[in-house]
Amino acid sequence: MNEKYMKLALELAKKGEGRVNPNPLVGAVIVKDNKIIGEGYHGYYGGPHAEINAFSSAKENVEGSTMYVTLEPCCHYGKTPPCVNAIIKNNIKKVIVGMLDPNPRVAGKGVEILREHGIEVITGVLEEECKNLNEIFIKYIGTKLPFVIMKYAMTLDGKIAAFTGDSKWITGEAARKEVHKLRNKVSGIMVGIGTVLQDNPSLTCRMQGGISPKRIIVDSNLRIPLNSSVLNIKDETLTIVATTKKVSEENIQLLKDKGVEVLIVEDMDGRVNLQALIKKLGEMGIDSILLEGGSTLNYSAIEQGIVDKVQAYIAPKIIGGESAKTPIGGEGKALMSESIILQNVIFKTFDEDILIEGYVK
Repeated sequence: MNEKYMKLALELAKKGEGRVNPNPLVGAVIVKDNKIIGEGYHGYYGGPHAEINAFSSAKENVEGSTMYVTLEPCCHYGKTPPCVNAIIKNNIKKVIVGMLDPNPRVAGKGVEILREHGIEVITGVLEEECKNLNEIFIKYIGTKLPFVIMKYAMTLDGKIAAFTGDSKWITGEAARKEVHKLRNKVSGIMVGIGTVLQDNPSLTCRMQGGISPKRIIVDSNLRIPLNSSVLNIKDETLTIVATTKKVSEENIQLLKDKGVEVLIVEDMDGRVNLQALIKKLGEMGIDSILLEGGSTLNYSAIEQGIVDKVQAYIAPKIIGGESAKTPIGGEGKALMSESIILQNVIFKTFDEDILIEGYVK
């Protein structure tokens, strides 16, 4: 029974995707006499937490009921008052918690306070599912570094474009829709200047009701044309160009005049140091990045150890071509024993396309 209601709380939590960053996704369900009397989720950053929304939605008196919540209730004042206070005030009898809060300001203290007030607390119900839901938050709250997902689509013979450069479209519509769901979920989307020059992407979320992530272009020599689509989108989403100190102030000002934020980042062999870049992005509150770069940026990201997760979409197509680009370029590894290993690998299908997803070991 506990798992049944926690699964519902998890589904509720997902409704906050793209709107709560860098806060966690949280869902809550209130049950009394084996009947759901309240539901809530954290809907937007700075807004009421899941527990408070669940109380607000309650159809009857919640005294003596059980609350199911995916993340340990908070016990500190932030944008909102502590949720443990509301739970105690409403005379909740039992609280079922999916996972403890990794935030050092909470980290078990919320559970401790509830127990001190005579409330029964059970933890660890569907804990792995709750952790998977908040993998972005877990990394960011502990390191202040964004969770980076490298995503690419390739043909069955490992090509991301034909030898002519044509790449539209490798995967089908269902796979592309899934990618836009991910764009809605993350705080930032990153590409290299090569992708901008080749494809002229907009880097927006085209999911109905979705929110576009901040657009991040890695451009060590500031070669980005001022008429690029990514620089001329009329929306409220910030566009960031990361470059090095060797570029001219004149070119920097031209970008600033277009409302672009220019980040001057230390270089590594003449190129933007990606480790230094994601540190700066984390300091800006960007808790997650979808890396949709070309083979050069992808290899640099892997080599510099900034990638947490890889999503590889494979289409049942063969195009060949010795000069056709592959997802990961660069110098490459000399030995198979030096390979980057993925773990906890899963497989999904989207019509005829296959997604292989795993975490960098």
